Amino acid sequence: HGAAEMDEMGTEALPRRTPAPAWLPTAKGEEGDFCLRSSDCAAGLCCARHFWSKICKPVLREGQVCTRHRRKGTHGLEIFQRCQCAEGLACRLQREHGPADASRLHTCQRH
Repeated sequence: HGAAEMDEMGTEALPRRTPAPAWLPTAKGEEGDFCLRSSDCAAGLCCARHFWSKICKPVLREGQVCTRHRRKGTHGLEIFQRCQCAEGLACRLQREHGPADASRLHTCQRH
């Protein structure tokens, strides 16, 4: 009897568009806004952990310090995550003039 009731109601009673839940942001998050995933953030930002929540942070540019993960899965252990390097850049060991072990710093560099 459910199908007969639907025919009687017609489509007029149904909403034309389902509104977004109140907690869902209508615009892309800006730097510092809370997020769940990178797609929640505006262009040039990613969603990364900051203490025990996640916020939109800037994607790294050339010369900025980046995090190189030796083992898969270690990215999730960071309290302060960094975004990945911007497109066309890779996180590589910074070459310093001096002792070989002077710096283990990684920076975003052109491929």
